Amino acid sequence: MIDPLERWRALGLPDKPDYAGLLTFAGMPYTQDPEELRGVDVAIVGAPVDDLVSDRPGARFAPRAIRAASAPPGPHLEAKVDAFAQLRVVDFGDAPVVPADPERSRRAIEETVGQVVDAGAVPIVLGGDHSIAEPDLRACAARHGPLGLVHFDTHTDTGTEVFGVEPSHGTPMWSLVEGGHVDPRRYVQIGLRGYWPGPREFAWQSERGITSFFMHDVREFGIGEVVARTVGVVGAGPVYLSVDVDVLDPAFAPGTGTPEPGGMTSGDLLSACRRIAEELALVGADVVEVIPTAVGSADATALVAERVAREIVTGIALRRRSG
Repeated sequence: MIDPLERWRALGLPDKPDYAGLLTFAGMPYTQDPEELRGVDVAIVGAPVDDLVSDRPGARFAPRAIRAASAPPGPHLEAKVDAFAQLRVVDFGDAPVVPADPERSRRAIEETVGQVVDAGAVPIVLGGDHSIAEPDLRACAARHGPLGLVHFDTHTDTGTEVFGVEPSHGTPMWSLVEGGHVDPRRYVQIGLRGYWPGPREFAWQSERGITSFFMHDVREFGIGEVVARTVGVVGAGPVYLSVDVDVLDPAFAPGTGTPEPGGMTSGDLLSACRRIAEELALVGADVVEVIPTAVGSADATALVAERVAREIVTGIALRRRSG
């Protein structure tokens, strides 16, 4: 295990500047050895692929950008917990993806995430485009059985194809439900808006009992009520949380491949992710579709994606603290 803070601790300092030292999520210890995951609570995994996008590419650069936007750990001022002190969190590096070979990359992601799950830790995966949700969830479902799913997104990603192609970043949720990895009656979508998909996809969802909250529902009910209803639908049992940053209004996340105006605020998304991780039995999560546009914390989209991951860690800590 490599400790990025080692040289600064030798100086008697508790942490290092964000811009110095080995780049890991929140300055957490780094390993690529599955044996060193024993006793770990949460492991960060990078999935730097965007070969299956239908619009603007660039999400392959996001795991590095999200790590670069991260800040040192510390107590959460609102939640009153220092999740990184309470939990053992490590950065497990990136899955060994192969450029222009999406199938080998998907297998590599599933294997890497599976190593985290086998060790008893919760994987939080930094995408990458949304096609990575399929190998992520398959790895979790292989160990936990069919999963509940909370899915923040502008789009449902339940197409059978996009431009005649499957898999795609627009098809993972269809594939996961059809494959039995996600229980559709415990699957909730939040933040839908825009112009895709169409009636065929929504008819398929209705037949399977998938729950959808559109942006007008978020505006009408408020994010607190939407989360409460989501928790009620998903209920007990293992749950996966998938966050596409295009659920946010482009004012908060301009760096994404398929932006859609009229979305959520970053404050609503962050509090919702923390509450879901606190109230549900989370076994895995991802944040996807970030296209970096700046360096470090100057990249607003990478910054909010980092905070999404951090709020998930905080929610897990709150749940474990409460017993």
